[in-house]
Amino acid sequence: MLDAEGLKAYFLVMEFPIAENKTLVEIALAEDIGGGDATSLALVPESARLSARIIAKGEGILCGGPAVEQVFALLDERVRVGLLLPDGTAVFRGDVVAEIDGPARSVLSGERTAMNFLCRLSGVATTANAFAERLSGTACEVLDTRKTTPGMRAVEKYAVAVGGGGNHRFGLWDMILVKENHIASAGGFRHALEKLFGEGAPALPVEVEVRNLEELEIALEYPVDRIMLDNFIIPQIERAIDLRTLRGANIPFEVSGNITLDSCRAIAETGVEFISSGAMTHSAPAMDFSMIATIIHSRDEAL
Repeated sequence: MLDAEGLKAYFLVMEFPIAENKTLVEIALAEDIGGGDATSLALVPESARLSARIIAKGEGILCGGPAVEQVFALLDERVRVGLLLPDGTAVFRGDVVAEIDGPARSVLSGERTAMNFLCRLSGVATTANAFAERLSGTACEVLDTRKTTPGMRAVEKYAVAVGGGGNHRFGLWDMILVKENHIASAGGFRHALEKLFGEGAPALPVEVEVRNLEELEIALEYPVDRIMLDNFIIPQIERAIDLRTLRGANIPFEVSGNITLDSCRAIAETGVEFISSGAMTHSAPAMDFSMIATIIHSRDEAL
């Protein structure tokens, strides 16, 4: 059985997932460029080189620099990307976050794909940071969910961690999470837990979702690693904590269901260990950046 700190270490994605993102970048480049960048091929000489800067157009947490490097490395190894600020840096309007130099056609062809990754991941990191800041000073951590963009789960969970949030399970394979549909399919709440723990604890961490205090009382009888209080309001959460104390249990609680920036602080102050919110990934607004050309080198005098 893992404690709260053990669960944090078990799931946290703190390094940019280069291998997992490679296929996604290749798909994104193929989607955008297709048979060729028609505008650049028509207007930009093959010999032209372009120097540019990526500039923040707003305030937030920078995330996705390695993805920008990856886009241009896969597109054209002659393009040089200089990241001026590391992921996790708080940036403001006008901050220069990267410099790019290389064959103009390649820089222009990769611009939108690189910017899409940077804008999306910085938006997730910024949203996660807003939640983390609201919980500052409490013992509670905000966790993401599996409500991620298809194909982008690894990088979006990385962005949550960059922003100061925590990661829940990555997928269906690395944790047992017993939810209401599993309970119904297994024949009832206690029957589901008996099936799980009847012959000893499973090899994976186990979390159980409870919908009321009656189910919580049953869950506290088993060596689960975490209990999810699903859609509990604050008086119910406080009663749940009292019940846990009365039972002498040391099982971390996670509160889930319609968690917002406005509500998360009051929930954290009840003493729960975790809050989970899909909003950090499924509703994060993109952060805005621009890539501005600074120098064009060409033998074509028209440029």
